[in-house]
Amino acid sequence: MKFSVFQLSRIGGRALNEDRMGYCYTRESGLFVLADGMGGHPEGEVAAQLALETISALYQKEAQPTVKNPADFLANALLAAHYRIIRYASQKGMLDTPRTTLVAAILQGGSATWIHCGDSRLYIVRDGELLLRTRDHSFLEQEHAGHSSRAELVNRNILFTCLGSPTKPIFDIAGPLALRQGDRLMLCSDGLWASLSDAEIAWEMGDKTVSEAVPALVENALRAGGPRSDNVTVLAMEWETPDVFVPTRAGAADSALDSGFASTIQAGLLDNLSDDLDEAMIERSIAEINAAIRRSATKKT
Repeated sequence: MKFSVFQLSRIGGRALNEDRMGYCYTRESGLFVLADGMGGHPEGEVAAQLALETISALYQKEAQPTVKNPADFLANALLAAHYRIIRYASQKGMLDTPRTTLVAAILQGGSATWIHCGDSRLYIVRDGELLLRTRDHSFLEQEHAGHSSRAELVNRNILFTCLGSPTKPIFDIAGPLALRQGDRLMLCSDGLWASLSDAEIAWEMGDKTVSEAVPALVENALRAGGPRSDNVTVLAMEWETPDVFVPTRAGAADSALDSGFASTIQAGLLDNLSDDLDEAMIERSIAEINAAIRRSATKKT
């Protein structure tokens, strides 16, 4: 398989960039991941980084050279990332947990399978038209789908799930979707789509190469967002169909033909991944965090 890929992240008007993105690949498979650390909670950038590193490490272990079941892999990897963030917060004795959204896709066998939790989105543009996009896990998106109650609409822009919360994350998986020559797939944080319409995004992605479209979209979003713009992060690829795997914009990744695996994600913290994901230890960590939160609330009252 062959694809062109381009990624870009800008801090905007914020003091810190809490977005993280990256991709990994073998000769026959590719993983694309984007996470947006959530403001209002501590160390959102850490949550986003832990999510990327966890999923990347699991992908490197599983993709030999393809992932056996992409949907199962993505679900398990998302939960592993969630539990890794919970463990991090527990080990540091934090009263509140770092949190992040996540969107990730696996491309292999001519198809795409993807997962998302929160409001980081995946778009697919085909023949210049928006083919589909993910629906955010917010009360506003539930309202559009006709599933929200009147009480929920008061907090319509608030997310009701994420990675790192003491409650188990809700997520959606879709695919496999057969890809066609020239399909464009884009992952982005809310700093992009909150400032640009779906029509604007589809037009840029359909009219330009990804190396031209991504910088244009990011600049347009920053301009529209003004001096207080959110972080804006985009990872996009264009699908091509020859038999030989050649990512034409591999960035800092090593040659997959030499090593069997390459990644733009720095993944070095999970040497003892199986220990980190012990279920009993995870449950204890969650219980400890919830107890600390309750004690803090009691002291304040």
